[in-house]
Amino acid sequence: MAVVVPPADLPPLRAVLFDVEGGGERHLDLVELESLEVGPGQMLWVDLCGAGDDLVADVWRALRLPECHLAGNGHPALARLGTRFALRVVSVRGSPAAGFEGDVLDVCAGDNVVVTSHAAPLAFLEELRGGVDAGRGGRGELGRLSAESFAATVLDAQLSTYFDAVSAFEMAVERLEMEIFDDRRQECLGELRELRRAASRLRRMLAPHRTVFASLSRPDFRPDEGAQADRHFRSLDVRFERAMDMVENCRDLVMGSFDLFSNQTALRMNRTMYVLTFATVVLGLMAVVVGAFGMNFATRLFDAEFGFSLTVGALALLGVSALLFARWRRWF
Repeated sequence: MAVVVPPADLPPLRAVLFDVEGGGERHLDLVELESLEVGPGQMLWVDLCGAGDDLVADVWRALRLPECHLAGNGHPALARLGTRFALRVVSVRGSPAAGFEGDVLDVCAGDNVVVTSHAAPLAFLEELRGGVDAGRGGRGELGRLSAESFAATVLDAQLSTYFDAVSAFEMAVERLEMEIFDDRRQECLGELRELRRAASRLRRMLAPHRTVFASLSRPDFRPDEGAQADRHFRSLDVRFERAMDMVENCRDLVMGSFDLFSNQTALRMNRTMYVLTFATVVLGLMAVVVGAFGMNFATRLFDAEFGFSLTVGALALLGVSALLFARWRRWF
């Protein structure tokens, strides 16, 4: 899947009105928002990127949204605001090697209006936006969606960032395991430690969302909404649990890689011990032969002109023969 890289200079306010009857979308500014009445068959999406407090307050006042203060200071949270609801989630970006980082996204939805607010450009929101800013064609059919359904779409895209992170994590683990199998990595405890830290980071980022998605899927949270919105939120909760299972599995992958590394290290140690044991036996045999010649008895070999050379040659031949025999038996 192609990764959408958001431009760094996005405008702080982008408002799009999707209109079924008009067959397209309208891009609005802050002044137009003040006089806008969103009717049936329409859905307004206001995206705030790096907006200051004054601009956020102006948008809230123009759309006549209730004041909301989400608890948690950057942590996932959820609140009911009459006919609307507000929530905060955290998406993930980065890689296991560079480290995973989180981006906070605030969402306020209800009455056919969805407001998203974030400090930095988010790739998954730009991918969701698709061709809205391309200036060609129209996506007025999105006006058929309720604010709740569109918010569920945004949250689904946010969860997708965790699936992408897990995929990158699994690729890093597989690459490391292949290097361990090929004996290209004699020491990888540092990388295993980084992977373990990345797995824990993913879990700490995703786990606090459990309350948010579980509350959205409860029938009593939005009793006035239709079955379609409830179905979307229940599907989101199931998708969250699946993402949570995959993130939990990341730690097991790291432990499996550590076991593989330990086994490969043990095998290399065994091969080393084979060589050392064989060398000890061969050198011991040579020592026995040399010791026998050092005994106090007379032999014609001592009087031979090349006696010493013959003895050294015989010992070398013994060593080479033992080495060839060991290789033939595949002892190492």
